[in-house]
Amino acid sequence: MSPSLFIRSVVLSSRLAPCIRPLKRYYVPTLLSGLGASSLWSISRRSFNTSLCARFSRLPSDKSTNKLGDTLGSDKVSHQNVTLREDIYTIPNLLTVSRILACPVLGWSILQDNFYLATGLLVYAGLSDWVDGFLARRFNMRSVLGTILDPAADKTLMTTLTVTLTMKGLLPVSLATIIIGRDVLLSLSAFYIRYSSLPPPKTLARYWDFSIPSAEVRPTTISKFNTAAQLALMFATTVAPIAPAFLIVYLPEMQLLVAVTTIWSGLSYVFSKDAVRILSETRERR
Repeated sequence: MSPSLFIRSVVLSSRLAPCIRPLKRYYVPTLLSGLGASSLWSISRRSFNTSLCARFSRLPSDKSTNKLGDTLGSDKVSHQNVTLREDIYTIPNLLTVSRILACPVLGWSILQDNFYLATGLLVYAGLSDWVDGFLARRFNMRSVLGTILDPAADKTLMTTLTVTLTMKGLLPVSLATIIIGRDVLLSLSAFYIRYSSLPPPKTLARYWDFSIPSAEVRPTTISKFNTAAQLALMFATTVAPIAPAFLIVYLPEMQLLVAVTTIWSGLSYVFSKDAVRILSETRERR
């Protein structure tokens, strides 16, 4: 080697030494984990040029995290925090919403003594309830929102009928208190369950965004029977002013049955472990 070439190599190595040492110290472990040992050894020393030295002139301290580690960590966090969404604009959900919207008209017709219109709306509510359930099962249109909307529509219908029929003197006040009291307690519980099971961040916009499922409500067996008994009682009471007398002869017995099943079904939600299923817990188990 000529003296001039030797001097140039010494000068160049002295300039690159402050860059190569910290690169080996801080970035070699990262490259080993990210690229593999075989890829690391394939990197030529000639790639460590002066431009690389200028690029990494400010290296992180011992207490800080390297940029590659931050990038990988943020990718993992973003992958874990993916929000689960579902399609809520289905025919069963639209039918359920239509039943809710028909409740004010139903209440108005009862208060106006228009029991023919009220009976027609009750028939529509029953048919739409059966149709949306059939479509959800037959064409796989089930959704977590549907498990919330369907009982909410039933409770809205039941509350409307209970209040208006009691105001008209067709239902006893004691029975109305039992029905409405149970529904109010269950509604408050549903608001709390929605908040506690909502994936973070728990914001007001995300709370009312029902495309983000958080908990699924599963009616108990006694609750299904109670809903059927309540609907039968409300239908019989609604058509009582326009129906023959022999069709409403068993109204007192039906009222007693509804009072018992209403209390029983309310307690079943408290003591049953399968009535409410938190979706976040299910994903963690999987």
